[in-house]
Amino acid sequence: MTIGTLAVLINSTQQNWLPERWKARFDAVCGNRRVVLLPDAGLDPAEVHYAAVWKPVPGDLGAFPNLRAIFNLGAGVDALMADKSLPEVPLVRVAVPDLTNRMTEYVVLHVLMHHRQELYLRQSQREKRWEPRYQWPASAITVGVMGLGTLGADAADVLRRLGFRVAGWSRSPRTIEGVECFHGTAGMDAFLRKTDILVCLLPLTPDTHGILNRDVFAKLNRNSPLGAPVLINAGRGGLQNEADILACLDDGTLGAASLDVFVQEPQPKDSRFWTHPKVVLTPHNAADTDADAISAYVAEQIARFEAGGALENVVDRTRGY
Repeated sequence: MTIGTLAVLINSTQQNWLPERWKARFDAVCGNRRVVLLPDAGLDPAEVHYAAVWKPVPGDLGAFPNLRAIFNLGAGVDALMADKSLPEVPLVRVAVPDLTNRMTEYVVLHVLMHHRQELYLRQSQREKRWEPRYQWPASAITVGVMGLGTLGADAADVLRRLGFRVAGWSRSPRTIEGVECFHGTAGMDAFLRKTDILVCLLPLTPDTHGILNRDVFAKLNRNSPLGAPVLINAGRGGLQNEADILACLDDGTLGAASLDVFVQEPQPKDSRFWTHPKVVLTPHNAADTDADAISAYVAEQIARFEAGGALENVVDRTRGY
């Protein structure tokens, strides 16, 4: 198979997503393969066989008639799937230990933050109050993980080893040692009733859009030491009904929330999420992609594909992940 050109198309100005940084990493790992950073006025579109992308403008990828595969540089592929002009070639998602480990770090950090009453303790520090409350053990708390793919399964396992009771919910049946697994519509309510801290790592699909809403929050356990359940969303912004989250924080249906993703990113300056006393807001950096690990992963996939091997972690477009 001919050695094809790799086009890098990144629509971001954030420091951790600078296109030039990614171009340099692909140059370092792709050997004699030509790597081009788009847009490139001198490029013949027919030369491009592979594209490594992050949030490309809809329609941009349709310009390459000989495209063989698209590699999404982040974990979520929903933005790409929304592009109706996306070429009918394999769409490959990121699946490297570095990304998995970073997501697990985020989940564990925020579960522990709420479990160990950090919001209360930091407020006490600001007010110079020395009033510790009773601290319950991890074994008194059930963490419910929605989404038991690679990321969710790893986070669930680490939480279990820390001593938390862990339940999991997924679309189809899963088995994870030490985790009580539920699946499908029939298993949702039982899963929610057990859950004190709800962690959402679901992909965004038509079935999961807006799934984090008042109906779900109202079914969470209300008899845990936390007093009111906690939401942690590090999946996608489209999973959450943000008006419901704010209303449920205000009326006590939710006790607190850690949110890494939002429908609009960055959040507007006047968003209540910035200043709400029960919200921990992070700027979509739960599992910040490492350019070294991901560029090597893409280069290895392309080399194996050109040698006659199969691509790994190809998205099922009918399911959206």
